[in-house]
Amino acid sequence: MSTKKPSARQRLLDTADRLFYAEGVHTVGIDRIIEEAGVAKGSLFYNFSGKDALVAAYLEGRHQSRRERTDHHVGAASDPVERLLAVFDALDEVVHLPTYRGCPFANASVEAAEGSAELAALKSFRGWLREMLLSLTVEAGYAEPEVVADRLRLLYDGAVANAQLDAHLEAVRLAKELARMVLESSPRT
Repeated sequence: MSTKKPSARQRLLDTADRLFYAEGVHTVGIDRIIEEAGVAKGSLFYNFSGKDALVAAYLEGRHQSRRERTDHHVGAASDPVERLLAVFDALDEVVHLPTYRGCPFANASVEAAEGSAELAALKSFRGWLREMLLSLTVEAGYAEPEVVADRLRLLYDGAVANAQLDAHLEAVRLAKELARMVLESSPRT
């Protein structure tokens, strides 16, 4: 029984995902990705217009993965407050992966030029996070959903940074405890 080899596009994406996340978008050259993916240079330009398009596809894949993981955790909870806290459970799962190196969007945008694919992906991810938390706080009936969502996003961001910068794997658990305190002390309608 033969196993079908992934397409050149998929091999490029898988290799870019691994290398960009581990070493950085700006330090990994396109020739290295082509070599490690085991594809011809023409395959890159057939599937992507260049490195920027590959970076955009890599970040979109990371965004999709984060959305799916979060949706899974949030969807498993029925209580509106527990649905909000489940966002932290999804994040906790991510920071405990052996390959965790922080937020791929923030990491990629550190040296990005204005108008770059990296900054567009960061803006898209941050917008999704803001809207998702706001939607969940509205669903839970908080009197000031924007304020509660902003506080939760700050805790989320702090957990992401602390887990990466200090290799503090309990940061998300602590952020979730603080989030529970915010939710319990915030008035509901």
